[in-house]
Amino acid sequence: MLFINEKKYFMMAFFTTSREIRLWFYVILVIVAIITTLIYGGAMASTMDQEQQGALFFFTMIAIAATILLHGFITRPGKAEITIWLGLTAVYIMLFARLGFAERSHLFEYSVLAICIHKALIERVQNGKNIPKPGLITFLAAFVIGGLDELIQLFLPNRVFDIVDILFNGFVAFFAIGSSSVILWVRKKMSTHK
Repeated sequence: MLFINEKKYFMMAFFTTSREIRLWFYVILVIVAIITTLIYGGAMASTMDQEQQGALFFFTMIAIAATILLHGFITRPGKAEITIWLGLTAVYIMLFARLGFAERSHLFEYSVLAICIHKALIERVQNGKNIPKPGLITFLAAFVIGGLDELIQLFLPNRVFDIVDILFNGFVAFFAIGSSSVILWVRKKMSTHK
């Protein structure tokens, strides 16, 4: 029992809340998933025909839509926020329509990664930690992880290092953080006008 209390004390000495711990855990899970796809993703994709890839993409879109809807139910967004969500959804759908299968996976992976990092940093800020420019820190962290993702590919057979992928990962992270920041800003403005 003493060991459990010491472990909890150590965790809470670094993290501000149990929610923050969960958010950082999600960040780690996303990074592990990205690295895992480097090793197994190409082999899995090559075993799928176009219909299966389409079904996987459709399932992923349903999961994203469910996430957005659940977030909306939890936060009870106002009309302005709903409008922004709809606009962002339209932009993402158009972007999905223009990308190939590999680029779509980067879009999903780095959007989720950036949002998880951003939410973890915002949680720290909301609980009294001084973190200057959490959006910029999130962008830099996601960009570095995207760069490491590509560097790892130098050492893997059947994978290709591509500077354009690093830039695309950065763009995706920037877009996700920007979207999240706009929604937080609108929510804050709407709450001050009530």
